[in-house]
Amino acid sequence: MSNKLDIEKLKELRDRSGVSFALCKKALEETHNNMAKAVKRLQEIAGTKVAEKSSRVTSDGGLFSYVHHNRKIAALVEIVSETDFVSGNEQFKRLGSEIAMHIASISSKTVEELLSQEYVRDPSKTISDLIKESVLKFGENIKIKRFIRWKLGE
Repeated sequence: MSNKLDIEKLKELRDRSGVSFALCKKALEETHNNMAKAVKRLQEIAGTKVAEKSSRVTSDGGLFSYVHHNRKIAALVEIVSETDFVSGNEQFKRLGSEIAMHIASISSKTVEELLSQEYVRDPSKTISDLIKESVLKFGENIKIKRFIRWKLGE
């Protein structure tokens, strides 16, 4: 096996994972360009990185809402980050909108229950996975602080 980094695999892994080029490069180098092993290695690295950031103070963030097209279900979610640099990022805003839409789609009572749910747009991921991916993308601690879901008549 060649120890030379396969740039095409690096691009593919980055596109698939959304994780930084540096971490993708590290995973590919450690697995000798084996994509399946690199994905697993990246998950291991990710777990460590997310754990390292989990104790950091989250004093910024944003509120995100979703109202279903029939106007009968709505959701509001507070997602916090460490800085306004991240909370102002378009990808962070997209994350907030996606999670608000998910909350409107699938009822949950607690943040812990929400985090364990399969993401409605991609059941191969949980909401927790989305948060972890964002922590890796932005390099900051990101959390769902609270949420509410309304259904007309309840």
